[in-house]
Amino acid sequence: MNTLRLLNYIVSVIFILCYVYQFCYIPISLLKKKKPIRREIRPHSFAVLICARNEETVIGDLLDSIHRQSYDQSLLSVFVLADNCTDRTAEIARQKGAKVYTRFDREHIGKGYALQALRRHINEDYPYGFDGYFVFDADNILTPNYIEEMNKTFCEGHDVVTGYRNSKNYGDNWISAGYALWFLRESRYLNQPRSVLGFSSLVSGTGFLFSRKVADEIVDWPFHMLTEDIEFSANRIANGHIIAYCPTAELFDEQPTRFSQSWNQRLRWAQGYLQVFRGYGIKLIKGMFGGNFSCFDMSMAIMPAFILSMFSIICNLVLGVWGALAGDNVMIAVISLGEMICNVYLTLFVIGAITTVSEWRRIRTTAPRKILFLFTFPLFLYTYIPIGFAAFFCKREWKPIRHTVSARQMEQQKLKID
Repeated sequence: MNTLRLLNYIVSVIFILCYVYQFCYIPISLLKKKKPIRREIRPHSFAVLICARNEETVIGDLLDSIHRQSYDQSLLSVFVLADNCTDRTAEIARQKGAKVYTRFDREHIGKGYALQALRRHINEDYPYGFDGYFVFDADNILTPNYIEEMNKTFCEGHDVVTGYRNSKNYGDNWISAGYALWFLRESRYLNQPRSVLGFSSLVSGTGFLFSRKVADEIVDWPFHMLTEDIEFSANRIANGHIIAYCPTAELFDEQPTRFSQSWNQRLRWAQGYLQVFRGYGIKLIKGMFGGNFSCFDMSMAIMPAFILSMFSIICNLVLGVWGALAGDNVMIAVISLGEMICNVYLTLFVIGAITTVSEWRRIRTTAPRKILFLFTFPLFLYTYIPIGFAAFFCKREWKPIRHTVSARQMEQQKLKID
């Protein structure tokens, strides 16, 4: 059993070496602000790209929030791809003034293929192109100054910009809160300090902008892995580019509330991380040893945590059973595993607490629920462990997530808090 304790100690040291830099990000985010580059703010023409599959409940809210932007509407062109839809998504989008295309393809499923089809339509119908391209999901809602703030960062000379990701339904239950708190932490304590230090941020799902230059480089949209956003980020970073972050551009999206839904989504993410690591791992490692810290940061984002967790748990179980069969005191293994679980729980709790306190006013739920979901946050992340195991064995497929939270429901929740 001494071997077991030694093993857990080694795994803990590896964890610290891999992720201690993220704890250093916290004071940087709290104490340092990025100095803006003094450049002229000038207007740009933007195409807004939205891929939607049976999103009749929420697509109208996103389009309304785009029409309410403080940015010059004459410079915005909104495009919707109704992807294998069987509802009124296309009809509603047309009524809201969007240019709508449709796609029916049961073989090539996923947002990456839908974006590729949409880019091809735009390239054909608008050969002169646009200065930049926004990518949103149908369940998103933008704050009125979102595009204006993103344009300011864009004017600093960045080719890819991502914003602050908030959630429409933080307070629904422990599952939606787990997602939401993680994304808030990602925005405030990962992307913001990365930006301050001059490192690359990561695109997280939705709400990002890329330039005409990037559009010309990638032609349409060649990213078809299960996590096309992470693949896009890895591609940019592995090739030495920087993804900028705009903390003043705030977007709201909807999080799953049912565990089965969450399981399917995060299983796809876990499998997608494996795909990205296989596709870009060698190039990222080369960039890491070439002095590109963003390559190291990207590598840590897609692999080591759940690999180390699974390795540690398997070894604890195997060595525990082995020790019991050999006549050792099995409680030593139980205590060792319990200590590791408690230490991880406390670490995740502290991370969640720091994020909750600093983002308190931006979290849309009541104070008791904010506090309650601090305690369930580590439990939510623990559920990644069986998901990580399943990722190695389950069939890879893309399954849509049904969205139902409207802008009216989100505003009603805000009124309850106020």
